[in-house]
Amino acid sequence: MNLQDYVNKYYDSDDKWFMQFTSEYGNWERIANIINIKEYLNGKHAILNRGVEMWNGKEFHPRTIVLNYAKTILNFSTSYLLKNPVTISGDEESVSIMKEIYKKGNYNKIDWDILDKVCKYGSIAEYVYIDKNGEIQSKLINPEDSFPVYNDENEYIGFVEHYTSINGISYWNVFDENTVKKYDDFGGEVTFRGEFHNPSGLPIIYKNKNEMDETAGRSDLEDYVNIIDNLEDLISKYTDSIYKFVNPIPVVVGQKLGIGKNGEGAIPANLVGSGINLDDGGSFGFANGQLDYKSFESVWKILYNSLLQISSVPAVSMGVQDVSNLSEVSIKLMFSLADLRAGMNEMYMREGMEFRFKAIESLLKAKGIVINSDALDVVFEYSRPMNRTDIINDLETLRGIGAISLQSTLEQCPMVYDVATELDRIKAEGSNVGSEDDNGE
Repeated sequence: MNLQDYVNKYYDSDDKWFMQFTSEYGNWERIANIINIKEYLNGKHAILNRGVEMWNGKEFHPRTIVLNYAKTILNFSTSYLLKNPVTISGDEESVSIMKEIYKKGNYNKIDWDILDKVCKYGSIAEYVYIDKNGEIQSKLINPEDSFPVYNDENEYIGFVEHYTSINGISYWNVFDENTVKKYDDFGGEVTFRGEFHNPSGLPIIYKNKNEMDETAGRSDLEDYVNIIDNLEDLISKYTDSIYKFVNPIPVVVGQKLGIGKNGEGAIPANLVGSGINLDDGGSFGFANGQLDYKSFESVWKILYNSLLQISSVPAVSMGVQDVSNLSEVSIKLMFSLADLRAGMNEMYMREGMEFRFKAIESLLKAKGIVINSDALDVVFEYSRPMNRTDIINDLETLRGIGAISLQSTLEQCPMVYDVATELDRIKAEGSNVGSEDDNGE
């Protein structure tokens, strides 16, 4: 079932079917969830909903401490995989062309923005096109503006981009495999503005795994936002307890000594400070509530450790654990959960980037340039701390006994990010050395 068959079946061949489609409950529920996530990341947390309380007959404004752990965790997930730019490998000529496109199109930043949005909102769309200067570029379509169309077999058959500008005008861009149709409601009525050729195909959908819906992603934030809410609630209420109990209540036990008409029994005025005269056996002190900080520390530690484990962030990255002089194996064990999360993110990114390569191949073909996108691959280098000395010594030993190739050595070397370029430079240096030797003889 293609897009037109889908429209004929479910929307009675209505030319403006996209208006009803984008207004359906399922789409609006998804968009509302995205907006809630954006507001949360912007600082609108549940702890801010605490109301005014009454304490000792007066209004008491409770503390509302906001912890922006979510931003730190989400940024860690993105930077751990993409802090080091991806390396394109494969056919030499195709790699050279693709690297030039990546540089001109600033695709390293686009890759970062894609993974950032996937971690935060579960999905994002990328549309590859040729700009007015003839250069291949990519446009990212925000998840709240994206409405992918799937048929009954969950096959991706169409896409609608719908947004409203600041001046109140709504726009719809309807994509199928070969065309893009543009509509807007400028003037108060939805009007068709034109149909354009679409050589790169449908926008590319990047999404992570959603157990409830194969066609949609799920925000990583939903896994641990409840833990952060409880951390904020715990520390805010504990801070309130300090303020409520910090002023002790004076308590006098026994009879205070009487002071005569002429000041008998009073403390001499020339003494520094002041005091209280009590009868024999009397006492004076301050009564105050005791704060059980041990229980607070215990609950906080359990919640915080759970947050780190569920979000796959190593404790050392959050300043919880001090380390020094660790071996390479120890570092890998500490970052094992982070590696697992990065591996999943790499899978989502790789799947989308394969479609990107095919879209770029189609656009290059229209310009008379031929590449083989199937021969291209990408190599991700995780931003894991490493003991470079141990790695280099191991590579040197393996290379010395002929157990590893030069290319594999460069791929494993922590100081080489572009293996293809480095190989070309080594070959050029070797040729130059050979020429110098020939001239010397």
